[in-house]
Amino acid sequence: MSAYGLLRPALFAIDPERAHRLTIRALTIAGGMGAVPRVRPVTIAGIEFPNPVGLAAGMDKDGEAIAGLFGLGFGAVEIGSLTPRPQSGNPKPRLFRLAEDRAVVNRMGFNNGGIDAALERVKKARRAGVLGINVGANKDSDDRVADYALGVGKAARVADYVTINVSSPNTPGLRDLQSRPALDELLAASNVARMVEGRRVPLFLKVAPDLDTQGFDDAVRAAIDNGIDALIVGNTTISRPATLRSAQATQTGGLSGAPLKALARTKLAEALASSGGQLPVIAVGGIDSPEEALARLEAGAALVQLYSALVYEGPGLVRRILKRL
Repeated sequence: MSAYGLLRPALFAIDPERAHRLTIRALTIAGGMGAVPRVRPVTIAGIEFPNPVGLAAGMDKDGEAIAGLFGLGFGAVEIGSLTPRPQSGNPKPRLFRLAEDRAVVNRMGFNNGGIDAALERVKKARRAGVLGINVGANKDSDDRVADYALGVGKAARVADYVTINVSSPNTPGLRDLQSRPALDELLAASNVARMVEGRRVPLFLKVAPDLDTQGFDDAVRAAIDNGIDALIVGNTTISRPATLRSAQATQTGGLSGAPLKALARTKLAEALASSGGQLPVIAVGGIDSPEEALARLEAGAALVQLYSALVYEGPGLVRRILKRL
């Protein structure tokens, strides 16, 4: 049994959100050592990713453990989601393990200390790979398009790429921004904001796996029409597969982990078909093994991202995937 396998029962005996905070603290203390493994490097929008395995946003919302996360082997680390102003998120409890299903449900609600505080940490952090910053809007915002433009503009000064996250199910009304013409307005404003001293910082768009086929096609066309550099597919799902066994499956929020695998595969195929090769697609959702990571890449994904699988497989999963690749 791995070291993580021995440690996991103790972590699972702790409240999930507290266990998460302890993990971030441990990674912050550990820091990072050496270079990120170069395995099948990929170039997107002029950025060379040393390997195609990235950390999805949500684990390190405030950019506290960047060096430690690169130390796990990730070719890219995406922090956030960050909002213009600090916000506490939704009431606790808001994070739930579905151990029988190797899944997680969360309704965190973009809890973060605000983009300004995070960017101060980013400026001081050691980077061994590509750093992405994921931005969102404040829950009580009167102008969410302005929130995104502000976040993109600030993040673009320090990030290798910036992700616009309109896919979270835990901020009321946020997913409405995935539809045209609202999405075109948002992307147009973000396109202006991403220009920093004459440099066009790469901009990615993250969409939900719950969009139907027409919704995916509309989002892809909007991304292409507005010069977005890559599409991240997707985020957590509000759907609940009939196969779920855990009593926590009825909790409100977004479902991630192994049960998302089939849906994520389908949506990757839809996004690739809609883009027709014009837009790199990054696969997220249910990637919990070297075989699954390889399958998504072979299906056409430019990169893969993971997060929930670390809860069940441990930090060694990243290097196991890289070894398989």
